[in-house]
Amino acid sequence: MEKLKIWHNEKCTKSRNALELLNASGIEIEVINYLEKTPSKDEIKDVLRLINTNARGLMRVTELLYKELDLNNDSLSEESLIQTMVDNPSLIQRPVVIYKGKAALGRPIENILELISF
Repeated sequence: MEKLKIWHNEKCTKSRNALELLNASGIEIEVINYLEKTPSKDEIKDVLRLINTNARGLMRVTELLYKELDLNNDSLSEESLIQTMVDNPSLIQRPVVIYKGKAALGRPIENILELISF
């Protein structure tokens, strides 16, 4: 059986709630602390494709660092934004759940329920 992966941040309430929900599901889980084991550019690109969004759709646009790095600048390329997430993983929305060739952001948590129930 394929293992479900969660990009998790223990300090985040939403991420902890998602992990609790997933643990109760009985699905085998691989917890990835993405702040310590940062996803690669290719892993981020895969998630963007699976979620069907662009780089900003996976970014925490309300983070102070987002503003400090002027990431709202429309002239920045997708490649540049993805590399910025690799270099600064705290900018990645959390949690991200990947399962059976699909992915979902855990905001709202109902997205995860839809993902694990298909």
